[in-house]
Amino acid sequence: MVNTVHDVKIAVIGGSGLYNLEGLEVIEEVNPETPWGFASDKIIISKTPSGNKIAFLARHGRGHYLTPTEVPVRANIAALKHLGVEVIIAFSAVGSLREEIPPCDFVLPDQLIDRTRGLRPSTFFGEGVVAHAGFAEPFHAGLSDLIAKHEKVLEFGAKLHQKKTAVCMEGPAFSTRAESHMYRSWGGDVINMSALPESKLAREAEIAYQMICMSTDYDCWRDNEEAVTVETVMQNMGNNGKNAKTLLHAILPDLEEAVSNNTLVPNLKGSMKFAGMTAPEKRNPKTVEKLEFILPGYYC
Repeated sequence: MVNTVHDVKIAVIGGSGLYNLEGLEVIEEVNPETPWGFASDKIIISKTPSGNKIAFLARHGRGHYLTPTEVPVRANIAALKHLGVEVIIAFSAVGSLREEIPPCDFVLPDQLIDRTRGLRPSTFFGEGVVAHAGFAEPFHAGLSDLIAKHEKVLEFGAKLHQKKTAVCMEGPAFSTRAESHMYRSWGGDVINMSALPESKLAREAEIAYQMICMSTDYDCWRDNEEAVTVETVMQNMGNNGKNAKTLLHAILPDLEEAVSNNTLVPNLKGSMKFAGMTAPEKRNPKTVEKLEFILPGYYC
């Protein structure tokens, strides 16, 4: 493997445009090869004012050339883990399924409904090594609370909502009206195409993960309005992008302190060590070798 860095504790996975943060010094770009291939794009490593390193990864590649289904999520998470990442803040555009979450509001979901179609590899396990990660709480409560403290920095009248349920659909087409109404009846609050398997793989890699959802539209459940269009989404994404950078700047000092002092709860380190089910003599050596890249010493 090349360009390996092991002291980057915080990572940001961004959607379109969030490839770095103004005011941070860019140190280098790295592109480590993982057992699951290369990440969506080169990872930008910057230095914060306090001297810590932070990694930025464009989920869909710079220039947005990967569909949600095409994103090499296992490689993305594995590459970040290999750099030393312990915390991921993931930004994502979402459609709102609730009147009280208008466009340009931000949401910190705590629950997740999977509506992907099995087209995306969703685990680092299988092929001779079976393990089961706990996923009852798919996002990180400690990170959510830390971020929520900085709601006041948001501009354009935006609010920040916690304890909401995100629906992750396959895409790339938007929902039908019938589907949108169904998701509302299930208790869904926002909908996107990126939360899975990203959050699940982060959990397997023992990385604290919180998605910051940025509302761009009302999906298509409001029958008296036109259905969502790309033009509407792009217009609201401009304001959301500005707020995303402002919020990230605001939370960084608290986040750096929490990571440095290891005070984020729950602590996921070591959570996968005893999650394996496969007897040692039955483990596929090739799969064990792959897992050594993200969970060294756990299954060998």
